[in-house]
Amino acid sequence: MHICFCSLFARRAFCAAIVIACVSLIPISPAGAQRLPTNVIPTHYTLKLAPDLKTATFTGSEKIDVNIKEPTTSITLNAAEIKFESVAIYPNGARETGTVSLDPDKQQATLTFPKTIPAGSATIEIHFTGILNNELRGFYLSKTARRDYAVTQFEPTDARRAFPCFDEPAFKARFSVILVVDQHDTAISNGQIVADTPGPGENKHTLEFSETPRMSTYLVAFLVGDFECTGGTSDGISIRACATPDQVKYTPYALNVAKWALHYYDNYFQIPYPLKKLDLIAIPDFEAGAMENFGCITFRETAMLLDPKTASIGDQENVTVDITHEMAHQWFGDMVTMEWWNNIWLNEGFATWMENKATGAMHPEWHMPQMVAADEQSVLNLDAQPTTHPIRAPLANTPDEINQLFDGISYGKASDVLLTVENYLGEEMFRKGVHAYLEAHKFANATAQDFWNAQTATSGKPVDKIMESLVVQPGEPILTFGAPSNGQVSVDQKRFFLDPGDHADANEKWTLPVCFATGNGSQDCEVLTPDTTRLKVPAGGLLFANAGGKGYYRSAYQPAQYKALVGAAEPGLTPAERISLTGDEWARVHADQAPVGDYLDLVTALKDDEDAEVISNATAPISTIYQDVASNSQERAELAAWVRRTFAPAYAKLGPSLPGAPPNQQELRSHLFGLLGYMGEDPAVLAQARELANQYLRNRESVNPTLAQTALAVAAEKGNAELFDNLQSAYETSTDPEFKDTSLRLLAEFENPSLEERALNFAVSGKVRNQDAAIQLAIALQVPETREEAWKFIKSHWEQVHAELTPEMGEILVGSTGAFCSAAARDDVQSFFAVHPVAAASISLKHAIERIDGCIALRSSQEPNLQKWLAAQPGD
Repeated sequence: MHICFCSLFARRAFCAAIVIACVSLIPISPAGAQRLPTNVIPTHYTLKLAPDLKTATFTGSEKIDVNIKEPTTSITLNAAEIKFESVAIYPNGARETGTVSLDPDKQQATLTFPKTIPAGSATIEIHFTGILNNELRGFYLSKTARRDYAVTQFEPTDARRAFPCFDEPAFKARFSVILVVDQHDTAISNGQIVADTPGPGENKHTLEFSETPRMSTYLVAFLVGDFECTGGTSDGISIRACATPDQVKYTPYALNVAKWALHYYDNYFQIPYPLKKLDLIAIPDFEAGAMENFGCITFRETAMLLDPKTASIGDQENVTVDITHEMAHQWFGDMVTMEWWNNIWLNEGFATWMENKATGAMHPEWHMPQMVAADEQSVLNLDAQPTTHPIRAPLANTPDEINQLFDGISYGKASDVLLTVENYLGEEMFRKGVHAYLEAHKFANATAQDFWNAQTATSGKPVDKIMESLVVQPGEPILTFGAPSNGQVSVDQKRFFLDPGDHADANEKWTLPVCFATGNGSQDCEVLTPDTTRLKVPAGGLLFANAGGKGYYRSAYQPAQYKALVGAAEPGLTPAERISLTGDEWARVHADQAPVGDYLDLVTALKDDEDAEVISNATAPISTIYQDVASNSQERAELAAWVRRTFAPAYAKLGPSLPGAPPNQQELRSHLFGLLGYMGEDPAVLAQARELANQYLRNRESVNPTLAQTALAVAAEKGNAELFDNLQSAYETSTDPEFKDTSLRLLAEFENPSLEERALNFAVSGKVRNQDAAIQLAIALQVPETREEAWKFIKSHWEQVHAELTPEMGEILVGSTGAFCSAAARDDVQSFFAVHPVAAASISLKHAIERIDGCIALRSSQEPNLQKWLAAQPGD
């Protein structure tokens, strides 16, 4: 499942804020855990549902074949918002009627029978009713202006809202789904349709789907409405990309990605995709980014649908990555599932790692290794917060605890650790270990030890010790290297924190591979242990201790070695290594281990770098320096002048945007344009932004979309009412999901006070889907010029705001208050949410407060250094 997302055009720190809002501390489970007993094991469900979209209700019946381990008079399973009509059990063919007692707090139902049910096989029969809710979870209504749809989202603990079930991942079973729907509607589920019969009653028909493989309840899916699809095949598997009728024209791109990815995964895993069909379905209302239901993957419309003629490179990258992520889950998560949610990284970390591998193979021109290296910098920064948690989280049992496991550590850090180990073993050896793990646990459940034991057995190397060190411990090390001597270098490791006020425990040490770049594109790897003080290094050349930028650690060097790296970064280091170097130096600035001027000097040295991701990663902290380190208009004006002097020549060198330019060149031009517009406030760029924005809105195919979308974002910052009206109209009338999303997000970035007020009111007007409303407010909290008014609006319109919050969106909104940078604002945020708590957002609030405190500390430690550095710069 993809859960964290942000607009490419939401400027400055918004994407980083969204990621931080998605990172949660996992509390230790209290007494009174909500786990089910293990004396009854389901093996097969026959599930029949009849949704009524007009009344937003459904009726259902099910037969659950179970294996009872020991005699019992009661059976406990999960149910929420379900009304039981009747319950019976058939042990050995005899029927016993039961009664039901509900525990709403535990979301459990206990079925009690008058006679003892013997050990062995039995069938439970339940008739029930439920509601099609508006909460974007369980069995719910998804709405368009034309009609409603009934759709599902069950991960992690919401299958119980659609049917009574053993709603835990280890209770795998086979499912036979039957849906009774309106005559002119169709339905999609995990299996393919094997029967379509009229009735029961007038204007209805009954669709029966093929039986699924053994799988967990959270992977069941069914969708009802007038969906339309485009189709094809890959490796003999039928693949469809489906959407509402007005959106189906945007499905061919997704279909082509899916066809390519299925063949790629079949070859990589050497285990064929196990179902006969694969459907991808775009849903109008969908809280997550996408969901990997076995054979029936669901998406936000913006995560799947696009028009290649008008989509930016970034749009195409995002959709491709979303699809390859969810398709990787068909093996990692669906076929082989973590035993319990505290090992969710076995699903999400693997899918994140695999999405990058598959997308990079499909589109080498997108430079995925650089994107992975840049993403790792964000993850390392998240993991350097005091409230991080281990990849394998402490045990979580309640739905709220489980939901908090889906975060940047389980996704990003887990993926980066897998990359670290793959880089150490080699791609083919690692692939063999992956195959062994999947083959051993096919259609079953697995633990972290199962994976690293498979890799250890396959490779003969200490993968178990390395992975246990990185998976079980929270945080990350910083490795400080001495000057090389006699083929060796001294190394000291300790836990790294971004906040200089946080201090590492001396006992926190890691076992991990350290790979030195050799200067010829290869590497020499040594295993660092808690007792290691010296490592072998390659002879001659630069000392760079993170070859390919693939190691999960921070690095620090002695002044002479660091100076040599800066002077020879290009071409002495690969693009991914340059990203790692800049990421490490910025982290050291944040931790007050280096002056901010040293970082800006490093950026200056890279100003002519021709790799878009290197420039993007190197210049991203400039916005933090501009907003959080500089505290007055003079410092910001001087910093803007430096941006113009430093990067205007590089932008001019690129020349005009030409058709057919390589993706890297398109993105480099777009990034420099945005940097000069936002941070540099370059008059020529601002004028060009207005011109390109108007041209793009008149005819979207007349301008390069990658540059045009950035120009539109720059123009919106100082935009007038006419531009605001045009964007609002585009959101309300366009059928293109990406263009609608871009237009909506940009409404929150207008700095004009009257337009800001319009944007805030529009967000909670009911005209914006609740999957998006909180993101609009979060964007406004990130923009310095709109932050104060946005916060005032949220407080004064809390009833309206709160009504729009789904659980995930509540976390994002609360986490976004971490953009403030003063003690007064911090205290105000704390006080407000103490009186107006947001469900499942207490940890997001803690992160927000930490970010505010971190910003205060950063300004205190680095503003004098910035002033000194600015004073030494030449004038315009």
